Amino acid sequence: MKDREGQSSPAPAAKSALRRFFGHADFRPGQEEIVRAVLAGRDVLCVMPTGSGKSLGYQLPALLLPGTTLVVSPLIALMKDQVDELARKGIRAAAVHSLLPAEERRAALENARNGTLRLLYVAPERFASERFGRLLSELPLARFAVDEAHCVSEWGHDFRPDYRRLAGAAERCRRGDGAPGRPPIAAFTATATPEVREDIVALLGLREPEVFVTGFDRPNLILDVRKVSGEIEKRALLPELVGGRRALIYAATRKSAERAAEALQAAGMQAETYHAGLDDTERVRVQNAFADGRTRVVCATNAFGMGIDRPDVEAVIHFEIPGSLEAYYQEIGRGGRDGRRADATLLWNYADVRTREFFIEKADPQEDPRWRRAPLDPAERERKRELDRKKLRRMIAYADSTGCSRAAILRYFGERDSADSCGACGNCLRRRPLPAEELLLLRKLLSGVARAMERWGKRKIVAMLRGDLEGLPDSLTRLSTTGLLPDESAKKLGDWIEAAVGGGLLLATDDVYRTLSLTRLGRDVMAGRVADVALTLPQTAGGRRGRVRKVLPPLASRDHSARAVIAAGPSDALLVGALKDWRRREAARRSVPAYVVLQDRTVAALAALRPATLEALAGVPGIGPAKLTAYGKALLSLLVRESTRSIPSPPAPGGRGEKRSVT
Repeated sequence: MKDREGQSSPAPAAKSALRRFFGHADFRPGQEEIVRAVLAGRDVLCVMPTGSGKSLGYQLPALLLPGTTLVVSPLIALMKDQVDELARKGIRAAAVHSLLPAEERRAALENARNGTLRLLYVAPERFASERFGRLLSELPLARFAVDEAHCVSEWGHDFRPDYRRLAGAAERCRRGDGAPGRPPIAAFTATATPEVREDIVALLGLREPEVFVTGFDRPNLILDVRKVSGEIEKRALLPELVGGRRALIYAATRKSAERAAEALQAAGMQAETYHAGLDDTERVRVQNAFADGRTRVVCATNAFGMGIDRPDVEAVIHFEIPGSLEAYYQEIGRGGRDGRRADATLLWNYADVRTREFFIEKADPQEDPRWRRAPLDPAERERKRELDRKKLRRMIAYADSTGCSRAAILRYFGERDSADSCGACGNCLRRRPLPAEELLLLRKLLSGVARAMERWGKRKIVAMLRGDLEGLPDSLTRLSTTGLLPDESAKKLGDWIEAAVGGGLLLATDDVYRTLSLTRLGRDVMAGRVADVALTLPQTAGGRRGRVRKVLPPLASRDHSARAVIAAGPSDALLVGALKDWRRREAARRSVPAYVVLQDRTVAALAALRPATLEALAGVPGIGPAKLTAYGKALLSLLVRESTRSIPSPPAPGGRGEKRSVT
């Protein structure tokens, strides 16, 4: 199993169909190779971010191949939206699900049987029916497509036992081109870790599949975790976080979704509620109102969103912690599908974990109708609970982390070479240089980990440094660092350890013990070989006001070498306007969206820093080698020209020259 790159382009007919039916002159990144593989009859696994156009990978080939493409989709709302959208494009498609009258279901299957239907959407539960299985064997299928393929894996955040039937169901199907064997299978998902990808290949029976992983990063999503003291603070923050923007607020329970909506309504803002406790008519009304733009804010449980494709959602806020990073990534992925900035904010209070633990421990899968068709024995039920506990622990670690939020998500999904700092998430923006007294404290802490032979977790290291000897292992009671920091609180030292982990000075094992060890950078800081350090200290609940969007990112070069954190004032409005005018003209000349030329945060940084040389320009967040080559001279010319119009220079950072710092 491997990723494939550099393959030949699809046939000219695919480009023609892309323009005719979908209105696109060219493919988005990654789409062309996937379409080529599907048309070639290969089994395919495609992992692409939400909103990147995965569905084109089976919809476009369906127009060019003999027979009907069968699409397995987990939600009726999702099927309905896709079928309606295909109909608007002039593509014959239908869905078979429980809410359709029997006559419409029969008509859809008959149209598929006689080959007049291009795509047929079905729910995975349909394969539990022997009658449907017999009908399936009569349909000439071009391809067997599986949407939301992570549902086949117990490690996936929305495991559906009915997905386990799909491999056998595909084997019973006949190919539309008359060739022997089952039709090729194409599986698609946005949320699959490496272990889930392996499960998908094995459990769907994919044969020598082409695997496409186009990357999980959504640069226009600005990630932040806001530590809060409780619901009172959450309710106070919501109006500020939403502002006048189109927003989705996700809550863990029906009641908390309603309370979130009430908080916004009390602030004079229009907000609707969506959850499974509402009747079908009300849910459809809210969903349609949001989809067509009449409702700007919806407060919902995770039942809402998979069938919604509004491109202009500007904020996704989690009122409570989700159950897994996969669920979180999928939900925040509903923001910024138009490529513009969208803020994804998690309101984090550890008390909310109890709600998630209750769902895991008390809810019996056998009570869910989806599980009655594929019952679990007690051992399997406990195994599922343990998997859910592990996913929740990973989500908690993300919420507690002081490291780059973007890097944490990308590495969770297998992108190990992702940058250590994005310069734009909440944690990166809160990173600050350490003065001498704090640096001394950090070095003492790192020395404690080193003297303890890198064999212990945070609690034992903190106790040793404070000199709390009761219950301490003998090996930690006689070190030169034992009692080194007796006047510091256990909480403060624990926070500094988390900051050191987030800053890449310490490593913590991925188990319940979280054993600490020093990185090479940590050893250099401990030994004094690196003197300038910048870290993100854990937040204090209720101690942070204002939006992250008002904070200028630290100046960091693309090779992630340390640079000074600039204490610049707000960007000059005239210069920002001039830069955006230039960006708009350049985007029109290149026929690309404006954000592809420069993102808003890069424009803000240029206006605040006003680099005067190519070397200085290379240090501005968002200016990489390609943009430096393409736009460097033009940007410097613009900045010099605007400076002659009496734009004041920014103050020097403390009157000192550039310093080297660790980020």
